Amino acid sequence: MMTLPQQLVTIALCALATLATRFLPFLIFGGKKPTPRYIQYLGKVLPGAIFAMLVVYCLRNVTPLTGNHALPELIAIAVTVGLHLWKRQTLLSIAGGTVVYMLLVQLVF
Repeated sequence: MMTLPQQLVTIALCALATLATRFLPFLIFGGKKPTPRYIQYLGKVLPGAIFAMLVVYCLRNVTPLTGNHALPELIAIAVTVGLHLWKRQTLLSIAGGTVVYMLLVQLVF
């Protein structure tokens, strides 16, 4: 159990780290300087790579040969892909797939 001073220091450090990660890019790349090419490249490739990593993470414990044969996961993935192809809104796609998965797991499977 942490003491009150330890808790306050932990909260202060977390707040400082959060603020630093929010303001540091503006301090480094702000003003009229052009954004470096490698930062532009990372801005293009990282969203897809992170999404792929999330898919692998979410499906890591799925065993298609046992239980419900991964049907809730496959249906939720299909809904996510369908919503994304239809509306092209990432937040809607992820939220829709998550809601469908939770409903399937809680109510059907």
